[in-house]
Amino acid sequence: MQDKLQKETLTRTKREDKVKNWFAMWLDKSSAGIEEIFAYDVVYTESWGPRYCGIAAVKEWFAEWNSRCAVRRWNTGRFFHFRDTTIVEWDFACTEADGSETAFDGVSVIEWTDDKISTLTEYGCSTDNYNPYADGTGVPVFRLKEHGWF
Repeated sequence: MQDKLQKETLTRTKREDKVKNWFAMWLDKSSAGIEEIFAYDVVYTESWGPRYCGIAAVKEWFAEWNSRCAVRRWNTGRFFHFRDTTIVEWDFACTEADGSETAFDGVSVIEWTDDKISTLTEYGCSTDNYNPYADGTGVPVFRLKEHGWF
């Protein structure tokens, strides 16, 4: 029983390290070691819709995106593990070539095959949160603004 628990803990730690390495690669703009993180036939879906099928497509996206943007922050929060699935909370911020900035919170649902990411799906959440019932009237007051990519 103790050996099984130690093995599960080691597996979880290795997986968390791979996710953290992936996020750090964006800060460094370096894809070195990407083959150690992703399965050859990975399916990666961004929070706003684009989907990349296969490690070659992920590499192409990574290189192109980093040619026009810079990640300023991509921090991990809590990790949740269940069998071959990991869920991780994170917060993200980037600056685009035109100087515009984007920031949002998110969650990634990750499936593993042979200790490599086989699917990764991102879900995003605005950081501009507010209480539409704050005035106490019982009638919601929503901000009128564009919601970006969501």
